[in-house]
Amino acid sequence: MSDSLFDTFAFGDTTLANRIAMAPMTRSRTSQPGDVPNAMMATYYQQRADAGLIITEGTPISAVARGYSMTPGIYTQAHIDGWKKVTQAIHAAGSKVFVQLWHVGRRSHASIAGEQPVSASALKDPDQVFGPLPEGGFGMIETQTPRAMTQQDIDNTIADFVQAARNALEAGFDGVEIHAAHGYLFDTFLRTSSNQRTDQYGGSQENRMRFLLETLQAVSDEIGGHRVAVRVSPHVMEGFAESDPEIVEVVLKALEKMTPMKLAYVHFSENISRHVEVPETFRQQVRKVCDLPVMVAGKLTPESAQQMLDKGYADLFAFGTPYVTNPDLATRFRHGWPLEGFDADARLTLYGGDQHGYIDYPTYSA
Repeated sequence: MSDSLFDTFAFGDTTLANRIAMAPMTRSRTSQPGDVPNAMMATYYQQRADAGLIITEGTPISAVARGYSMTPGIYTQAHIDGWKKVTQAIHAAGSKVFVQLWHVGRRSHASIAGEQPVSASALKDPDQVFGPLPEGGFGMIETQTPRAMTQQDIDNTIADFVQAARNALEAGFDGVEIHAAHGYLFDTFLRTSSNQRTDQYGGSQENRMRFLLETLQAVSDEIGGHRVAVRVSPHVMEGFAESDPEIVEVVLKALEKMTPMKLAYVHFSENISRHVEVPETFRQQVRKVCDLPVMVAGKLTPESAQQMLDKGYADLFAFGTPYVTNPDLATRFRHGWPLEGFDADARLTLYGGDQHGYIDYPTYSA
């Protein structure tokens, strides 16, 4: 009998009720001032806790790491206390939860982060993020040219990730997922188009993966590799004007070096923004070089996820926008119940606002 999406799955000391994950999605619903997680967020996540694993929205590790307004932090005591409400609600509903630790790098603006954004190099691509508008209110604003990180910036950032991981455990999370995808900080170090450094973090493939690997090792040393995951997107060009001919090779080499860390899982984000299809040969290469659980996200269906599971290409399957409008998504999948579509109105309520389009979607009624 083959494995099913609805079977339990274990990694490290964590056992999931099923192989379905809720993918991280920015929703910008924090309490102000301070970007503090609140009771409405706890309700939102608890409603969706039929997923075996919930991965929170991207959570900045520091003020300078922030690139979207009203996203919940993990670097103050108020943040920790706010997240405790969320983790308790999720655990009470029977699910597990990892917090996605986030540094957006150049995908930001001083009006959001409080200072000039930082990146691998002082290079900007046309890009927009959710931030304060000059005329008041919030909307999409153009990002700002970053400055190249110094060695001190890199050291400070690694320390910030370690502290954020400590804070996450205090807040009750089962683990952390380090965001190294979508043109954010680590992704700009990995790619040749955004990394023109001449120090130990630039040039060769080994140098370009160094910052991410050092961060993963430091966080793993602090809280245990079985509580640390990483998200990458080698087949997605979000945040970049051009593709990188070396990114797939660099990611595969990095995965090989991650294996001894015994991480919780590696999470591939696919089929969003500008992207290329992922060939089966890549999935085979991942299994060859990396002995870690694999999660895949990106316009999956239960059928395509099950096919990937049957072929042995992945262990966990993350669903994003379907969870916006279907809080009981895993239950609907299990019973073959119809889904509520993700329409234009749902898209308009993704960022900011109140409970409308956030916690007012009903569960299925037969």
